[in-house]
Amino acid sequence: MTVVLDGSSLSIEDVVDVARNHKDIGISEESWDRINKCREMIQVKIDSHEIMYGVTTGIGEFSEVVLDAEQLEDFQKFLIYSHAAGIGGPLDEEVVRAAMCGRINVHCNGNSGGRSEITEKLIQCLNAGITPVCAEIGSVGACGDLSPMSQMAMTLMGEGEAFYEGKLMPSLDALKMCGIEPLVLQARDGLALINGSNMLTGMAALTLHDAALWVKTHDIAAAMTLEALNGNMIPYDSKLHELRGFQGSMDVATNLRMLIEGSKIMEQSGKKVQDAYSLRSTPQVAGSLRDAMNYARSQVEIELNGVGDNPIFIPDESRVITGANFQGSPVALPMEMVGTGLSMVAVLSERRLNRLTNPALSSGLPPFLTEKPGLHSGLMVAQYTACALVAETRILSHPAANQSIPAAADQEDFVSMGMTTTQKTKKILDNCFGVLAIEMIAAAQALDIRGIAPSPVISAVREVIRESVPYLDDDRPLFTDNDSMKELLKSGRLVELVENLIPEYR
Repeated sequence: MTVVLDGSSLSIEDVVDVARNHKDIGISEESWDRINKCREMIQVKIDSHEIMYGVTTGIGEFSEVVLDAEQLEDFQKFLIYSHAAGIGGPLDEEVVRAAMCGRINVHCNGNSGGRSEITEKLIQCLNAGITPVCAEIGSVGACGDLSPMSQMAMTLMGEGEAFYEGKLMPSLDALKMCGIEPLVLQARDGLALINGSNMLTGMAALTLHDAALWVKTHDIAAAMTLEALNGNMIPYDSKLHELRGFQGSMDVATNLRMLIEGSKIMEQSGKKVQDAYSLRSTPQVAGSLRDAMNYARSQVEIELNGVGDNPIFIPDESRVITGANFQGSPVALPMEMVGTGLSMVAVLSERRLNRLTNPALSSGLPPFLTEKPGLHSGLMVAQYTACALVAETRILSHPAANQSIPAAADQEDFVSMGMTTTQKTKKILDNCFGVLAIEMIAAAQALDIRGIAPSPVISAVREVIRESVPYLDDDRPLFTDNDSMKELLKSGRLVELVENLIPEYR
C-alpha cells in the first residue's frame, strides 16, 4: 500500500509506516500541479533578475549579496557543501527517512519554489531504500535542520554516503545500483531541499508514536503494582476524576479499573485508608503526561503539513514572503514538555518499585522480593539501575528550547535548539522503558509471592512476562532479565494483549 502525500493529511502513523515499515510513497496530482505552478512563477522572477532571498542572494549574513546569473546554479551546490557541516555518528535511518517524507510533504503545498525534479528524486530514493548518512550533531533548529538536511541533499546529488540494503557506501554507488541519476541543482533547488525543521519533526513524530506505547504500558505496570500491594481502589473512582475534568486523568483511572477488575487479591482486607501519593496520584500524574502528549501530537502534525521554508512563494499572488517559518520552536517546546513529563512519570514508577522492594512499605512482602533474605539480595540492586535511569532522565529534562546561541554573525540571533530537544526526549523515553521494565519485573515477582490470583488481564500479562523473565528464586545476574523485559515492553506485545482483552483500553 502506498502512502499518498498531498501537503495536508500526513499523520504520525503515516510517517511511521514510511520510516520504519518502508511503505512506498507517492504524491497527489494536485500536488504536482502546485509544485509546477510555483516553479513557473519563480522562474519568471529569476529570468527578470528579481532579488529574492536565497535564490538570487546569499543567505544569512550574506543576504545582502546579490548573485549574478552565472552564479545562481553554483550557489545552490556550494550552499549544500557549506551547510553539510555536522559532526558525529549517523542519525538513525528511520529518522532520516521520516525527514525525507516530511520534506516531500512540504513540497506538496506548492510554496517551496523548487523544481519538481528535486521532489521526484526524494521520492525515488525513499522508495528505493536509499538512506543518506546525516550527522547527528549540527542542527540548531533554525533555519531548519540545515546541516543534516544538506547531507540528505548530497546523496541526491550522488555525493556523500548512504545506507542501502544494510550497507554503508558512497551515495553515487547506491544511486547507480537503483538506476537513479544524480540530481543537478538549479536556482532555488538547494534551499528548497534543506530549509525546514524536517529532521527534528520526523524524530519527534517517531518519538511520540513510541511514547504512546509507553504510557499504555505504564498503566499496566501501575495496575500490577497496585494489585501486588493490595492498594485502595477508591482514588480511581470515575466520579473523582470527572469532577476535576482532565481527560488524561480520567483515561488512566478508567484503564486501572478495567485492568484490575476481577482481582482476587483486591478482595483481601488490610487496605490502608489512604495509600501513598506514588499510588493514589497515578491518574493525575500520568494523566498530565497524556494530555501533554496530545498537545504535542497536534503541534507535530501541524508542522508535518505546514510550509517551513524561507522565503515562501505564493503563486496566485506572484508574491515572495520572507520570514521565519523554519523556526523549530513550535515543535521544540511541546517536545520539552513531553520529555519532562516522561521523566516525571518514570519517577513515579521508580517510587512504586521502591514500595515493592522495601519491607517497611510493601504490605507484608519479603525484603527486596526474595524469599531467602540475607542469603539472597533479590531485586535490591535492580532498583539501583532504575535510580540511575531516573537520574539521567532528570538531567536530560533540563530544557534545550531556551538555550539559543546566536549564529551567523548575529543575523540568526535566536535559534530553537529543537534538534537537541528531540534527541534528548528520545533518550529520555528509552530510559523510561528501562525503569518501567524493572518495575514490572518486581510486580510480577510480588504477585507470584502473594500466591493469590490477580485479575484475569494481569494474570495473562504475567504469563507473557514469564516467557521472557523467569521467577527469581536463587539470585542470578539480573542484567539479562532487565534487557529482555525492556525489549518485551518496546515490542508492544503486552499492550496488544491487553487491547485484545479490553477493547476499550486507551
